[in-house]
Amino acid sequence: MTTRIAVCGLAGRMGQRLGHLVLDSEDLELTAASERPGHEWLGRDAGEVLGRGSLGVSLQPAIAAADADVVVAFTTPEATLADAAASAAAGTAMVVGTTGMSGDQLAEFRSAVAPVACVFAPNFSTAMNLLFKLVEEAANVLGDDYDIEVVEAHHRHKVDAPSGSALRLAERAAAGVGRRLEEVAVHGREGETGERTRREIGMHALRLGDLAGDHSVFYGAAGEYLELRHHATSRDAFALGALRAARFAAAAEPGLYDMGDVLGL
Repeated sequence: MTTRIAVCGLAGRMGQRLGHLVLDSEDLELTAASERPGHEWLGRDAGEVLGRGSLGVSLQPAIAAADADVVVAFTTPEATLADAAASAAAGTAMVVGTTGMSGDQLAEFRSAVAPVACVFAPNFSTAMNLLFKLVEEAANVLGDDYDIEVVEAHHRHKVDAPSGSALRLAERAAAGVGRRLEEVAVHGREGETGERTRREIGMHALRLGDLAGDHSVFYGAAGEYLELRHHATSRDAFALGALRAARFAAAAEPGLYDMGDVLGL
């Protein structure tokens, strides 16, 4: 059975990887694609945008959700909210990896996708989602005697910090020691900060070059520290996971899922 895929932001870095991997798959078909209004490639054939010849699918300013079984969106919060509304109206499932939404935007998004199956995650890498689980387990075992710090690094074009994955890692670590991240997070340090408190969780973001993504969680106590790290060497780690999620969403009942559901974690 072939699953029809719509890719939002096809001309972007993640969109292009998704497009190529859909075309290379035997059970997926690219049937719709979009780009932001005013983009120079609007109206062009999606296959030509990907350098793969004509596909008969043109790049549109709004996603044609009715032409697909699953809409995949890794774009901006504003664009994703519009795509969510279109998907819900068409009864089309979604896979969403957009990060940087405000609290109000998250509430609007969750409400919009309620009628359909939607896999929403800050990171679609299989290994990273295993790391989420391991980070919480490690924090639980090590307990309050170990300081916790999260360090993430991404390419220079990333517009939000800390990354959604770093926030999820910190949330899981905090849960492992019975804390609420919003009460204990410290984002970077500067000046006379005073001695580090026992309960705080430090978060640090680096932006450089074309780095696909690097996340580390450190647990430190007297005489030792433990580092749990995930290093992405290309966007394929995220794109392949997103397409795995698309296969899941196409067959799922309406509801909001994450990659833990997709992977059975």
